[in-house]
Amino acid sequence: MAYLVRFAFALAVIFATYNPEGVSYYHWLRGGGGPTPLKAFFGVVLLIAWVFLLRTAWSSLGTLGLVLTAAFFGTLLWVVLSFAHVVARGARPITYLVEIALAGVLSVGVGSARTRQKVNDQVEVD
Repeated sequence: MAYLVRFAFALAVIFATYNPEGVSYYHWLRGGGGPTPLKAFFGVVLLIAWVFLLRTAWSSLGTLGLVLTAAFFGTLLWVVLSFAHVVARGARPITYLVEIALAGVLSVGVGSARTRQKVNDQVEVD
């Protein structure tokens, strides 16, 4: 269950930043109207979320771990597509698949930080 929460959080951050449906922070910025306080606020919130996800994943998995996790999800996607005989036509389905795989990588990275604490018997002290 905890993995699904991490996966949903990563997916929400990714799709809020960019998605092929045209309803994302990227599209909001490109829509014109100039800078506004609301755009700046949501930009900072997304930046905080991205920094949290990337730093946590990188510090818990390291470069090699991130590469191996990305390779795992990339080849898993390839296997699923080849066995399901699904052909991704166009950029939209490929974008969805890449964003889902990226959410998988980030959620594994965030989850492995907690797992590493438990395995090494580390204690959090406030």
